[in-house]
Amino acid sequence: MLLAQTALETRMLLRNGEQLLLTVIIPTVLLVLFSAVDVVTVEGPGKRVDFLAPGLLALAVMSTAFTGQAIATGFERRYGVLKRLGSTPLPRWALLTAKTGCVLVTEVLQVLLLSAIALALGWSPQGNPLAVAALLVLGTAAFSGLGLLMAGTLRAEATLAAANLVFVLLLLAGGVVVPLSKFPAAVRPVLELLPIGALSDGLRAVLQHGAGVPWSDLGLLAGWSVLGLGLAARFFRWE
Repeated sequence: MLLAQTALETRMLLRNGEQLLLTVIIPTVLLVLFSAVDVVTVEGPGKRVDFLAPGLLALAVMSTAFTGQAIATGFERRYGVLKRLGSTPLPRWALLTAKTGCVLVTEVLQVLLLSAIALALGWSPQGNPLAVAALLVLGTAAFSGLGLLMAGTLRAEATLAAANLVFVLLLLAGGVVVPLSKFPAAVRPVLELLPIGALSDGLRAVLQHGAGVPWSDLGLLAGWSVLGLGLAARFFRWE
């Protein structure tokens, strides 16, 4: 039942044009655009794509695990889909697990696509793949918990507006395409504590600079994961 529901959730996501635009097309366009056009000043040695690729991998995780999942789950809750599924033999925990599985499958496709495009643009990734995988998994858990918390507590329309607003704000101020060092010193520590800041910073440390395991970023993402998933489990409303 779990595998069947995961496959169904994945098919529904891939058939949704709006979600596909958010999760796949926007990060891809931003990667190609900012790699080719001198719009922002990036940091570190190497090509522009070496700085941009890790940040846009982080954006892809956020777009799928947080924004896309929050909006889709919010409207499923509004239309009574979650309530009906909750009354079937499929346990509620299995339904939420299937949604997480759908997110992970989609993210694998995103990472493969973005990595292939970045490599074609001259990207030279470094570092330990296991550290990258740990960052992506913890980033997914953190954003998934926050997305489910939003979808399970707010009205669908409010979730739609808030999730898109957060996506745009964190795209601009989360260290994705604009280095956090460009922001005023007064707000920089706050931005560095955000999950998108920790994820993009950790991925950039490993993939661009060849650093070891970024324990501080992993710890921060683990904290957000516990907080988001814990609050979602406590306050999620099925109808």
